[in-house]
Amino acid sequence: MVVVEELLKALADPTRAVILDELVERSGQTLFEICNRLASRHGINPSRQAISQHLQVLEAAGLVHSERSGRYKFHYLDTSPLQQIAVRWPAAGQAYAGTESDTITTHTKTTDPGAPRAGASSSSKGKKP
Repeated sequence: MVVVEELLKALADPTRAVILDELVERSGQTLFEICNRLASRHGINPSRQAISQHLQVLEAAGLVHSERSGRYKFHYLDTSPLQQIAVRWPAAGQAYAGTESDTITTHTKTTDPGAPRAGASSSSKGKKP
């Protein structure tokens, strides 16, 4: 099972996100094809070794699977590990499901600026640090 932190790390890099976008459009590409598409469509020109390292990070996160066929290695997209993110924070999407005004009302908190912060003891009120 892939750790959520590995998924987030893999998704955090803009070049890896573009690689995933390209694999969404056409899964089963070789390293050469991915490099050409990044250069021609996105103006991204890192070395083949750099793209290979990005693919290794994506594979470690379970987002890409590779298959050898003869002298070629094909890279396939697998979005199933992304479900772990949704499972980890299941209610996050439900909290904002209402209308814009509901969201603002629900998530706006009014506090007295002179009131002690949460966790502050009553003896610290009014004392300077």
